[in-house]
Amino acid sequence: MNKLGFIAILCAVLWACGEKPKAINNTTSEKEAPKPARVERPNFDADSAYAFIEKQVNFGPRVPNTESHRKTGKYLANKLGSYGFNIIEQKAKVTAFNGVSLDMTNIIGEYLPEKNNRVLLFAHWDTRPFADQDTKDKNKPIDGANDGASGVGVLLEIARQIQIEQPSIGVDIIFFDAEDYGQPSGGMTPPKPGTWCLGSQYWGANPHKANYSANYGILLDMVGAKDAFFTKESISMYYAPHIVNKVWKNARDLGHGKYFVFQETQHVGDDDHVYVNKLMKIPSIDIIQYDPSTGAFGKHWHTHDDNMSIIDKSTIRAVGETVLATVLAESK
Repeated sequence: MNKLGFIAILCAVLWACGEKPKAINNTTSEKEAPKPARVERPNFDADSAYAFIEKQVNFGPRVPNTESHRKTGKYLANKLGSYGFNIIEQKAKVTAFNGVSLDMTNIIGEYLPEKNNRVLLFAHWDTRPFADQDTKDKNKPIDGANDGASGVGVLLEIARQIQIEQPSIGVDIIFFDAEDYGQPSGGMTPPKPGTWCLGSQYWGANPHKANYSANYGILLDMVGAKDAFFTKESISMYYAPHIVNKVWKNARDLGHGKYFVFQETQHVGDDDHVYVNKLMKIPSIDIIQYDPSTGAFGKHWHTHDDNMSIIDKSTIRAVGETVLATVLAESK
């Protein structure tokens, strides 16, 4: 749908919603149309989410084929399972842009797997194998506190709260692997398509359940840095504008408008939501730190500065409360 058509429909809807009801008799006064319901603030512990992020970073860089990656994967599966989620570990070998064979594991947690009415939440748990955006130690792996651990940490805390709140809707949480092993830009080798998001590409071609579907999906990518803000990214707006608008409205209602900016911006490049949309046909959005004025994801992106020093509990709280409130509202 083009923008003019969308605006026309929106205006018609707003006009209809603003129309006053007809009087039943001469003594009945006209009433104003009810205001849209505001989402309820959920219990989300930013300290807990921060600890989940720190725990991952303490394992070391989570690069596929390394011991720290293996140990982190075991921890994440056990922790997610401890909150009542049924765990499926989808293991496979995928080939990186440079021909390296990667042992990857997508970690899938199911809450109320028997329910057809479902929401999908996802993030990637691996880290960049090199610091290609840094000026020093470019060939060494990064901590990935924000790019990797932050989304997973927020989702673990959401899983903990789901166990407490017991919503009636089914929820799937997926930690995708091998997202950040993509081909560096600016090299002598011609760019190859599809070198990023290998875990979500594999899952999209081989879902953990036949005919799997969800009402919508929400991706969390780089959601923990101080002073981060999140715009309405164009791929999200193309595939799932209604979900973007719902989530951003919820954020505003919760007082997090500073973080969730009502601005549409360009496609951020390959990210896991692209393949969930294209391969699984699940309308999915990306909550991702991106600054349109610089065209970058923050100065720390793919550098050794992506460590715990940049993680901010206020940002974590804004994202966690917004996403959890959105999920819990589906049970109302």
